[in-house]
Amino acid sequence: MHPTLHDVLQTIENAALLAGRPRQVQLLAVSKTRPAPAVRALAAAGQRAFGENYVQEGVAKARELHDLGLEWHLIGHLQSNKCREAAEWFDWVQSVDRMKLVAALDQARPADRPPLNVLLQVNVDGEAGKSGCRPDEVMALADAVAAAPRLRLRGLMAIPEPHPDPAHRRASFHRLRQLQDAVAARHAGVDTLSMGMSDDFALAIAEGATLVRIGTALFGPRAP
Repeated sequence: MHPTLHDVLQTIENAALLAGRPRQVQLLAVSKTRPAPAVRALAAAGQRAFGENYVQEGVAKARELHDLGLEWHLIGHLQSNKCREAAEWFDWVQSVDRMKLVAALDQARPADRPPLNVLLQVNVDGEAGKSGCRPDEVMALADAVAAAPRLRLRGLMAIPEPHPDPAHRRASFHRLRQLQDAVAARHAGVDTLSMGMSDDFALAIAEGATLVRIGTALFGPRAP
């Protein structure tokens, strides 16, 4: 196995055990800005799920690496005019944050593909100018996704404020977990809580993350 991938997976496993959460925590390798050969190398080591911020970049890699049968997640802000491409090429969209996207993705998802897995992005700290719906908008948005025949509601995603105090970030993760529990109580099949990145995924796992998004720890720092 790729030594860096092995180390990251071991750290995730250790954090899950420490948190007393025996269920598996999945790794999403964030491959934005990384070349397709770097993705191919990580895939050869066993990593199957990759996250992209931009539709066009993600589609280009999905086309080039189509032979690998990878799972592609859109984790960046989605513009409504990119919904068709996103619905056709991605397996997951983790950044649904407004009603307009729900109908557009549902209409564009090809009938011969399984329903598109959807996570609702929540601006859990209320940061100005940041993508994500407000916490009080989550349930209505969840209801809309659950009612869309070509979409499958899977859970929530957030990128909390990068606060220097770990306790502050952990509190944000905790609030998102509470929202997730409320949505799961209302909708069957809600099983994915996407939170935590390279510098705070252990905190996220302690608060119930089931999927962590890691790029730098796997691929190294991005070129300036």
